[in-house]
Amino acid sequence: MVHSAYDCFELLGGSPTKIDAIESYGSKLFLGCSDGSLRIYAPDFAGSELSPPSDQHVLRKEQYALERTVVGFSKKPIVSMEVLESRELLLSLSESIAFHRLPSLETIAVITKAKGANVYSWDDRRGFLCYARQKRVHIFRHDGGGGFVEVKDFGVPDTVKSMSWSGENICLAIRKEYVILNATNGALSEVFPSGKLASPLVVSLPSGELLLGKENIGVFVDQNGKLLQADRICWSEAPTAVIIQKPYAIALLPRRVEVRSLRVPYPLIQTVVLQNIRRLVKSNNAVIVALDYSVYGLFPVPLGAQIVQLTASGNFEEALALCKLLPPEDSSLRAAKEGSIHIRYAHHLFDNGSYEEAMEHFLASQVDITYVLSVYPSIVLPKTTVIPEPEGIVDMSLDASHLQRGSSGLSDDMESSLPPQPSEFDENTALEFKKVNHNTLVALIKFLQKKRFGIVEKAAYEGTEEVVLDAVGDGFTSTRSKKSNKGRAVASINSAAREMAAILDTALFQALVLTGQSSAVLDLLKGLNYCDVKICEEILQKGNHYATLLELYKSNSTHHKALKLLHQLLEESKSNQSQGNLTQMFSPQAIIEYLKPLCATDPMLVLEFSTLVLENCPMQTIELFLSGNIPADLVNSYLKQHAPSMQGKYLELMLAMNENGIPGSLQNEMVQIYLSEVLDWYAELNAEQKWDEKDYSPTRKKLLSALESISGYNPEALLKCLPLDALFEERAILLGKMNQHELALSLYIQKLNLPELALAYCDRIYVSLVHQPPTKSSGNIYLTLMQIYLNPRKTTKNIEKQIANLVSSQNTNIPRVASGTSFKARVGRATKKIASIKGAEDMQVGPSSTDSGRSDGDAEESNEEGDSTIMLDQVLDLLSRRWDRINGAQALKLLPRETKLQVVLKWMDPLQNS
Repeated sequence: MVHSAYDCFELLGGSPTKIDAIESYGSKLFLGCSDGSLRIYAPDFAGSELSPPSDQHVLRKEQYALERTVVGFSKKPIVSMEVLESRELLLSLSESIAFHRLPSLETIAVITKAKGANVYSWDDRRGFLCYARQKRVHIFRHDGGGGFVEVKDFGVPDTVKSMSWSGENICLAIRKEYVILNATNGALSEVFPSGKLASPLVVSLPSGELLLGKENIGVFVDQNGKLLQADRICWSEAPTAVIIQKPYAIALLPRRVEVRSLRVPYPLIQTVVLQNIRRLVKSNNAVIVALDYSVYGLFPVPLGAQIVQLTASGNFEEALALCKLLPPEDSSLRAAKEGSIHIRYAHHLFDNGSYEEAMEHFLASQVDITYVLSVYPSIVLPKTTVIPEPEGIVDMSLDASHLQRGSSGLSDDMESSLPPQPSEFDENTALEFKKVNHNTLVALIKFLQKKRFGIVEKAAYEGTEEVVLDAVGDGFTSTRSKKSNKGRAVASINSAAREMAAILDTALFQALVLTGQSSAVLDLLKGLNYCDVKICEEILQKGNHYATLLELYKSNSTHHKALKLLHQLLEESKSNQSQGNLTQMFSPQAIIEYLKPLCATDPMLVLEFSTLVLENCPMQTIELFLSGNIPADLVNSYLKQHAPSMQGKYLELMLAMNENGIPGSLQNEMVQIYLSEVLDWYAELNAEQKWDEKDYSPTRKKLLSALESISGYNPEALLKCLPLDALFEERAILLGKMNQHELALSLYIQKLNLPELALAYCDRIYVSLVHQPPTKSSGNIYLTLMQIYLNPRKTTKNIEKQIANLVSSQNTNIPRVASGTSFKARVGRATKKIASIKGAEDMQVGPSSTDSGRSDGDAEESNEEGDSTIMLDQVLDLLSRRWDRINGAQALKLLPRETKLQVVLKWMDPLQNS
């Protein structure tokens, strides 16, 4: 016996006659005796100190006394009786079927055609009676008064041994099989054989389905005889009667009554041993057991008492099933009992190795997660104020050091912390040991994941609510922890919900790490989480889980730590090229990718760590600065202070990628950086007397290109930095930017001896003027070049003197050219001062006083020094190549008097051909 579901109580004993049938009516018992009499018994309140109960409609757990005897109730022994409560009738089967009115027992109908009937079934809902007599089945209908009307009768193959209504049809046990009789047309359909030894048994269930007996097995079928489920009730022996009284099925066996649960697998609940049992009948509140001369009542034990018994005996499933049957008004009691049972059951299952099932019951108990985590002492929890002191918790846990990860890749440091296993352990035992501990953590993971949504959602809601309160300025001023996590709301230190979320996430994190579920750990960290950084950091550092550690830092906005780790790993990967995966995972690009989202929120942190990758990935780093919209001035200033060697490269790449995006101040600084390097290079070569004006280092090429192509620098300031005896090409470009064209061209011709560069210079000036409003002096720049060719006696000393005078005349604090001032605009303004060549008596070749127009006589007067000859060939070459851009009349005026006519004609040939 598992537990006492029923109390067996003797209601009456010593009946003078043998009992053939029994039924209850309210609190009374009707006994059909073998002499044909009907004996009525009632509770014997006369001999009891208790007053009659108010409820007179249930069977009482009292001694019963004879109240009345109806002699000659039937001529033959009564086969069976049934009280039809809805119609206040007593149906009895004896020599025929009779109906008596209750409680007077007045006979209202006798179905004479039922004489010889051996079995019947009553459908109370419709008022239909079916009975079997010989090889026929008859159907009668109660007309609502005292009469019954025959509806149908059908022939069947053999004598019916058991029968019951099955919806609109009738289930019959005929010969050794069960069949379904269509109550409309009499058609028969087979169900299955009933067995060879035991008598067949058809039992109607409260749901309208059927339980059919096959030897000692009860099979569940629907109203059409189709199997409902594979599970079946297995009795100890073949029953002769079965009563369904939820949650139990009670069967009458030859020498006992057997009580089984209606829950699969239909376990045995209780056995009541009695001798000579003849009848088993269901009453309103009990089960009546009739023996030959006595009657017992099986009264249900209160559910609460049954639950206590089941729990104490470890039958937790049955206890929980009974909790569901507690009345609705006891909902609080039910919840408390269920929670307690789930907890005890969970510990029982955990003790016996059913870890996941144990967690399901912890989950169902609604117990605090800290209670469950107490079973796992190896899980380190953050220090909080919400962990209750466990009272009376059964310590079902394994030793903390035994919780290990098996083959999940746990670090050597963590493995070494485990105690040595007993020497008597063989290899198989050790593997099993690890497997068990691994399984306990897997079960914990599933438990925490199921609890997580509600806890994290509550924590997030509290955080959002606080942010809203702060935003509306309601005076909410509690101390805050500024730790943020992927949009995590600002957290209050004493938030119970968030502390609980931290406990859960930290425990879940550890369990995932210990079971080797690295991808699940990353998923946890990438989403909203409340992991304790310090605890998780220590675990990951010991296990060398670098990728996970980076995600931990990132999810908690500890970006400085993350970037330091990335840099460290990058350096380690460089020193150990054999670790291919490490090199690929922790490359400079990884730092750049990490920095991208931080540009808008923490540009200084981006600058600090971008210097680590600028040299290896310059273009990607510049793209990072650009895509993040970090101010160029800020980037330049930071590089200038912390990575000066990278400053020039940054400015250079910035200009190459976006010329208009770099301000004039930075253009000026970039040119100064180039110039500084070139001056150092020049000084070194000059000291070794190896300087050659035609040498070009890579930086000098960049300097010349920058001086020529960009316009945001200050040419006057740069001009002062140049040596007077070198870097003439740079000086020429700067003089050109200052509109000192004559000096610039003089340098190209007399210092550099590069007429092609002089011509290219003129071409640039001319082209720039073409795009300006029409002017009469567009060809003046070429005339300036002619004047230089025609006045070669201007010595280098004179040129240097003019340049020195020009530099000294400039204000030492000349403001830098604004970034928006273009070269073309400045040239355009200068050309307004140029007089028109055509018809002019005096001509100015440029804005400088040194460019005034002169005749050949003037030219002769200027040849005061040197013995250089006039560069007439160059003049004529210039005229022949750029005749279409030069004012012919002015050009002729500049030519010397001794110039031969045939030479001039050669220059004029293109004019004639055009």
